[in-house]
Amino acid sequence: MSSSLSVYLIDPKSARALVGSGDDQLLQVIRDRFARDLASDDQWFSSEIADGAPTAYEALETVVRGGPIPENSPYAFQYGYAYKRLCELTGSFLDNSCFMPFRGDWLEIVDEGLKALRITAVSVAQFGGYSGMPSPIPFSDLPRCGEWTHEQCLEALEQFEQTKRDGHAPPLDSEVVDAVMDVIGWLRLVEARPGFGVVGFVS
Repeated sequence: MSSSLSVYLIDPKSARALVGSGDDQLLQVIRDRFARDLASDDQWFSSEIADGAPTAYEALETVVRGGPIPENSPYAFQYGYAYKRLCELTGSFLDNSCFMPFRGDWLEIVDEGLKALRITAVSVAQFGGYSGMPSPIPFSDLPRCGEWTHEQCLEALEQFEQTKRDGHAPPLDSEVVDAVMDVIGWLRLVEARPGFGVVGFVS
């Protein structure tokens, strides 16, 4: 089974602040701009919705209003996807050609490539973690979420530049090199946007 990593250039603090913001204007923009996508998601999860899961818009509204979200809900995934859509609306989608789709432990393999280049401040496997969703969005197997702060990104970029200055060039598979260069591209975009970082979702 394959997975996908979606990454967004965004201020992580601002993204988290959308949860519980009660922003009616934001909800209206989402309803207008993403009506077709919301309907498509509802079609995809039609059997779950028939069994009691919230629709895509209902989950979005609940997340923006900060709840209430049932504890131990079997439909927690809908609230995770709602947060992903908030980041999609308010952030900028980053090139993820080396991560969509991916299989198995690819994120960990890319992390090993980053470490070989002495880049330790960020981890792509972090985007596949289980504790990255802001409260009160509950845990679900998918989507998973993680974030890199502006400071982490700048540190990682400096680590990369120091590796280049040192002339350190470990042998890496070409696929890993391509993925690492995707990551470096994300970091350079963050560098140009004070306060911004990266929020990523594995689904």
